Amino acid sequence: MELAERKTLVLGAGRSGVAAARFLAERGALVALHDRNEVENWSEQARSLKTSHSIGLIGGQIPSWLLDQIDLVVISPGVPTNTIPARYVDRKDGEVIGEVELAYRFLKGRLVGITGSNGKTTTTTLVGEILKDAGLKAQVGGNIGKPLLELVETASDDTWTVAELSSFQLETIVDLKPAVAACLNVTPNHMDRYDLFSDYAAAKRRIFMNQGPEDLAVLNADDETTAGWAGELKAHVAMFSIRQELEDGLFLRGRDLVSRSGGKEKLLTTRDEISIRGLHNVENVLAAMAIGLACGASPESMRDTVSGFKGVEHRIELVAEISGVRFYNDSKATSVDATLKALDALGEDTGKIVLLLGGRGKNAPYAPLIQGIESSVRKLIVFGEDADNIEAQLGSVADIVRAESLRDAVEKAAASAMPGDSVLLAPACASFDMFTSFEERGRVFKDEVSRLKSVAADKAA
Repeated sequence: MELAERKTLVLGAGRSGVAAARFLAERGALVALHDRNEVENWSEQARSLKTSHSIGLIGGQIPSWLLDQIDLVVISPGVPTNTIPARYVDRKDGEVIGEVELAYRFLKGRLVGITGSNGKTTTTTLVGEILKDAGLKAQVGGNIGKPLLELVETASDDTWTVAELSSFQLETIVDLKPAVAACLNVTPNHMDRYDLFSDYAAAKRRIFMNQGPEDLAVLNADDETTAGWAGELKAHVAMFSIRQELEDGLFLRGRDLVSRSGGKEKLLTTRDEISIRGLHNVENVLAAMAIGLACGASPESMRDTVSGFKGVEHRIELVAEISGVRFYNDSKATSVDATLKALDALGEDTGKIVLLLGGRGKNAPYAPLIQGIESSVRKLIVFGEDADNIEAQLGSVADIVRAESLRDAVEKAAASAMPGDSVLLAPACASFDMFTSFEERGRVFKDEVSRLKSVAADKAA
């Protein structure tokens, strides 16, 4: 891909957009970086590109004269693909791609792509550890950690690049072709962006669109959507399941995680050797092991890695125990399905759960939470932009308390919990009403729990 002197517009001045603008400018492109926010409100990293890389910065509306000159648009994941600048350039035969597609065109080695509504980050991180522990050269990024473009310089012909890929990123791929691609599950999410669930599922399915018979597609046999793709893909398919024994694939039998191929079985590990909690994490481990086997990791090496893997921050993360009450941070549970999985995981404990729910809703119903709430939740603390909607949908089945802030929610949760209970932040919503990211929300939650622990310690003293 020739970039020298190419007139390029990067849409979105966040982490992905900054990486794209810098990458393009360093390869000789003439770059303008745009964001709907005014430039003075951008991050220092974004604003500094004007002097460090001679990149034009545009806040607010893009002038039409500039669009007439652009022949390449690189669009950030958070920017809808139907935005006017992208549509305008596309209509006049310009090229519109995303940051991950741009990266792929320069990336050496082989790519592992992992998508799904839930479990992407845990699985991607675990795969990276599996490959590194097996002695393979591996790096991790994409929708987590470093943008894919920042991994281009560190990739070589023998590198496995393991990338978490969101539906937003997959909307704008053209040639991207993972040697191994996985879709862990597809459940309602981002319905504030997609008109139909089928549109969202179709975006996820794009991860497989350029694969051929020499590639591997890893699919969840228990998910109706992904299982339905098995006979439609050009790639060789590997299935995994926690509910059924597969003739060929990886599955859970009792407490054993088993691989079966060509009529031969091998015990990979057991649930007792998995440190991360919940049946959904057994799914993640099965998917990661399927990918690891495809990349050349030995079962013995993978077993050791899985045993030592402690999970990822903001995913059912035990923060503290105060007066017999455990506090868990699952700020990454930004969908109803993710919250359900967290409730199931903590339902293995003997106590009840005080659940913190709220934030910016995604137009998905909260009704699927009813069964989990009725069976395991003592009290529901609701906060944020969608609090009224949550209370309207769940008020008849839950004892609900309203909170004005996350600090207020933590304090009211602590006051509601009994010894042996768990306080769980699993909001089922995006964080952008009150925070810049789910990571910030999780850190604030942990800070508030730490503050409570200090107060309790002072009182005990």
